[in-house]
Amino acid sequence: MDFSELAKSRYSMRAFSDKKIEDDKLRTILEAARVAPTACNNQPQRLYVLKSDEAIKTLESVTKFVFGAKTVVIFTSVKEEEWKNPFTKDYHTGEIDVSIVCTQAMLQAWELGIGSCWVGYFDPEKVRKAFSIPKTEQIVAILPLGYPADNAKPALGHFSRKPLEETVKYL
Repeated sequence: MDFSELAKSRYSMRAFSDKKIEDDKLRTILEAARVAPTACNNQPQRLYVLKSDEAIKTLESVTKFVFGAKTVVIFTSVKEEEWKNPFTKDYHTGEIDVSIVCTQAMLQAWELGIGSCWVGYFDPEKVRKAFSIPKTEQIVAILPLGYPADNAKPALGHFSRKPLEETVKYL
């Protein structure tokens, strides 16, 4: 499918089948994440891939938003590797960079027929402790991945979008 069709058809999947993602397809998704653009090519991202039943159960003990996925990726940013804007002390790109990385993974997955759901509703300290993630890393997103369950469908408001005129300004 072309990119426009891919971008418009992808939705946050909240019901996954029991079918596991094949290793070659998972590697393709991770490769798409690896080549994502980051500020100054600093590549501050770290990806924790959860595939074992034990790891998934551990994650389910700290967030209910796994949706039955058999593969989940936790995306973090190494704070020391973030690009920092020299004109302001408050602008660091780690979260932005990792968001780009996660988006590329989501879109690549969708092209392969694999759904995902960007999860931001979690207690970072509980996730950090559960998986021994260093304090030098900011946990940005949790991404359950998998094939759609028979009842998978977009959320009610998914296809409702504001018109371009409301969100784009030409100067």
